[in-house]
Amino acid sequence: MSDTVAAPRAPGFHYYDLLVGGMVAVLLCSNLIGPAKVCTLTLPVLGALSFGAGNLFFPVSYIFGDVLTEVYGYARARRAIWAGFGGLAFASFMTWVILGMTPSASEPYNTKLQPALEVVFGSTWRIVLASMVAYWLGDFANSYVMAKMKLWTRGRWLWTRTIGSTVVGQGIDSLTFYPVAFAGIWEGQTIAKVIAFNWAMKVFVEVVFTPLTYAVVGFLKSREGVDTFDHHTHFTPFSLRDEGDLHRAR
Repeated sequence: MSDTVAAPRAPGFHYYDLLVGGMVAVLLCSNLIGPAKVCTLTLPVLGALSFGAGNLFFPVSYIFGDVLTEVYGYARARRAIWAGFGGLAFASFMTWVILGMTPSASEPYNTKLQPALEVVFGSTWRIVLASMVAYWLGDFANSYVMAKMKLWTRGRWLWTRTIGSTVVGQGIDSLTFYPVAFAGIWEGQTIAKVIAFNWAMKVFVEVVFTPLTYAVVGFLKSREGVDTFDHHTHFTPFSLRDEGDLHRAR
């Protein structure tokens, strides 16, 4: 790989915006569709385990984050995280407005629709707050660890940073969400068990998807002609600047 340093804003990315769109879509769907359903999975030794259905797909948003950070760098991943946060905030606001509007009495179907919408999409302010804060903290931690580990490993051993960053990011996400959302409602032991199980399941999803992550990262680096090392990146989350130290692959 060449050490030629390109301009901070490299034009001509063909897939960056598609990855951002995919990441935001997975985030919104897993937060709006999944939380309403609790599933039970029976495993040997462990027995019956319950979890929110959204947790099956939420880790995919972290895989998008890993790919964005690995290929395009922390600064561009930061923009994607803020796009996801903005989408989640708007979806929460839109849900609150629509559920609060008075259904038309002239449409009999509304008598069935309104309660169903409240069951599926209605959340307490604590759950909404917990979801947004946990996402923000977890995703930025994931991207930060990913970028720093890439520097430490000099770009080798991709699997160590995809899994390592997920352990940290998903851990912070789970450790933030469940206490904020359910402390005082669930027993402390229940919260601890749910955190441990969801943390382990999310990391397991990352491990299973590792071969696919390798394939996608290799494809993007080849097609985009870029492999970003964040040597001089300012790692504050409170910025939308498109900065980075780009090393062009030849």
